[in-house]
Amino acid sequence: EQAKRIKSEFPKKSIRRRNTGYAVDLLLDTKPFSKNTEAFNFCKLLAGSEGTLAFTTEIKLNISPLQAPEVVIVAPHFESIRATTKAVLTAMKHKPTACEMMDDLILQLTKDNIEQQKNRFFVEGDPAGMLMVEFRGKTLAEAEKKADAMIAEMKAKGEGYAFPKVYGDDTKKVWTLRSAGLGILANIPGDEKAVACIEDTAVALEDLPDYIEDFTSMMDKFEQRAVYYAHAGDGELHLRPVLNLKKAKDIQLFHDITEETAKLVKKYKGSFSGEHGDGRVRAEFIPLMVGEENYQLFKRIKANWDENGIFNPNKIVDADPMNTNLRYEPEQETAQFDTIFDFESQGGILRLAEKCNGSGDCRKLSLSGGTMCPSYRATRNEKETTRARANTLRTFLTQNAKENAFDHPEIKEVMDLCLSCKGCTSECPSNVDMSTMKAEFLYQYQKTNGVPLRSWAFANIAKLNGLGSIVPSITNFALTNSLTSGLMKKILNVAPKRTLPTLHKTTLRKWFNKNKPKPSGKIISTVYLFCDEFTDFNDTEIGVTAVKLLTKLGYEVKMVKHEESGRAAISKGLLGMAQKFAKANVATFKDIITKETPLIGIEPSAILSFRDEYPRLVDKSAQETAKNLGKNALLIDEFLSQEIQKGNITSAQFTKEKQHIKLHGHCHQKALSSIEHTAWLLGLPENYTVDIIPSGCCGMAGSFGYEAEHYEVSMQVGEDALFPAVRAAKEDTIIVAVGTSCRHQIADGTGRIGRHLVEVLWESFVKR
Repeated sequence: EQAKRIKSEFPKKSIRRRNTGYAVDLLLDTKPFSKNTEAFNFCKLLAGSEGTLAFTTEIKLNISPLQAPEVVIVAPHFESIRATTKAVLTAMKHKPTACEMMDDLILQLTKDNIEQQKNRFFVEGDPAGMLMVEFRGKTLAEAEKKADAMIAEMKAKGEGYAFPKVYGDDTKKVWTLRSAGLGILANIPGDEKAVACIEDTAVALEDLPDYIEDFTSMMDKFEQRAVYYAHAGDGELHLRPVLNLKKAKDIQLFHDITEETAKLVKKYKGSFSGEHGDGRVRAEFIPLMVGEENYQLFKRIKANWDENGIFNPNKIVDADPMNTNLRYEPEQETAQFDTIFDFESQGGILRLAEKCNGSGDCRKLSLSGGTMCPSYRATRNEKETTRARANTLRTFLTQNAKENAFDHPEIKEVMDLCLSCKGCTSECPSNVDMSTMKAEFLYQYQKTNGVPLRSWAFANIAKLNGLGSIVPSITNFALTNSLTSGLMKKILNVAPKRTLPTLHKTTLRKWFNKNKPKPSGKIISTVYLFCDEFTDFNDTEIGVTAVKLLTKLGYEVKMVKHEESGRAAISKGLLGMAQKFAKANVATFKDIITKETPLIGIEPSAILSFRDEYPRLVDKSAQETAKNLGKNALLIDEFLSQEIQKGNITSAQFTKEKQHIKLHGHCHQKALSSIEHTAWLLGLPENYTVDIIPSGCCGMAGSFGYEAEHYEVSMQVGEDALFPAVRAAKEDTIIVAVGTSCRHQIADGTGRIGRHLVEVLWESFVKR
């Protein structure tokens, strides 16, 4: 009788993705319940049990063969969701290796995501729905033959209106765009969010079009619009209503939509949870999905395996109603705070923190590429993730009882190891910009607790270096002498193993004013050089080399009097100071910088402030001006790349000698620009080859690596990928690192000298 009830009430066997309740239906298909079948295996019950039955100490993995190497992705475009789901049946007839879906809402949101803008290259217009259908073969021709057969059938049936094909490494960009869908949904502005309550329902493939049509009609009844994306080829679409769970009305909708969807899934004998498990949200509806008798069986299983109810309780049986124990109280207003940074476009700093949906992209390790989150990669501690920092901010800013909502040591603790690398600015699909929130937090926290001496010193490093540059030889003696440098390190709590950066014998500005370099031939165009405080005082030779290179290539370089970038002040939370610099620099450059006469910078963290922080630091009346200025504030890498594309710079101007280069990119450059500019530039000389080191942050992160309590983590971040790659490089391989702090970190961590790209290009030019 129990077997009959299981077979009658559980999802159709053809549904591959099913994870509702305990998988007793799979146990039923093993001995002794079925003859001539595989042996009984309790793993079938434990897989997907959400940790409610046992604690697993050892797992044996099933390894599948690699797929065929050559790949083609077809991305059919459709004018409706119905047409998209109907075409899934056609696609699956051709046995693709993957078939995924995205709807127009997600595709629209990718337009404003820094990282995903690059991955939209194959999207034509604004389709209502789109499939990504992957075909593989031993040869490209074999894969393409399968793809063309599907396209031909779709066209014959009138399914779809565009069929772009993507090949090679570009296919990775397609899947990156698709996988970003979950996080990107958090970018819906305001308090309304795409809520995960019905997001992995699964039905038999042949039922998918009718199920989605019924679902859409149901949502129309609730005056709601859902999001549709993900695993179409498996009959499982991630469906999310857009709700404001701070409102009582939407909290009720949250429950009602989930209940009605459960009934609809039951109608099609589908699975209410295709892959993510039941949990607090869906466990309430398990009796409806599998029948009361089967639910009582689940309760007996839970009681037998977990007599004391200690394993992840209330996630499958005995769950509270889904609309209880919510994060926000009904009708709770979102707190607003008076901040230095303008967070208006995100609805305030709290709403920016609330954009985190917990997807965990910040827990990626170096093998997955990218930069974020370097401190998590070093410590493997959840506390050091962007997600943990966002959750902590959200909790204390929502439930604050203090006069200063930011005055909480718990926030300070989770922010402590944030390196402000800006990786989350682009890599987090929800664009949770933690580096900006950290700077704002420090500013607000220091209102109550004061500015530490070390923070003041680092924030004012340009002023201190300006004083030291009056007598650089004496200053450098003090910075390098073991007695005086040791005393300074002790007073400022700088790591004893660090060497303090010394000053050049002159400053870049003094050299420039004395030499007034001019092109000897025809002037291609005029550029303005931003004399950042790091290049001016410490890396003067790099600045001089950059000016010489630009001048010899035919560019007139101008330099005007301007304020420092304010980067150090931003990193230490001295935002009042940084704001003054931002306003002054925008006023200085707004009337002289254009697309034709750009502002060129050498240090990424300094010049990219024009693009990132300045528009949020200046007055509202100047924000548009600052944004336009930021568009024409370019890294020297970006500028030279553009000139190569215009044909103004060619490989013929550089040596034909052979040289191999390993390149490490600056974090801010990777987040706000692209390391590809640098790699392309370094590969311009005919026989120069370039390998980009697949490293995240170097670990120095401005002053972070100098701070005594952060030194070990800083070096561990470097050991993640950068240091081993540099040590493995041959002696005659040139190591290139664009940022000042990156070069110092490479020197301290490996003993190798990291060079700037302009030095390498200048040598190549001179050799020619």
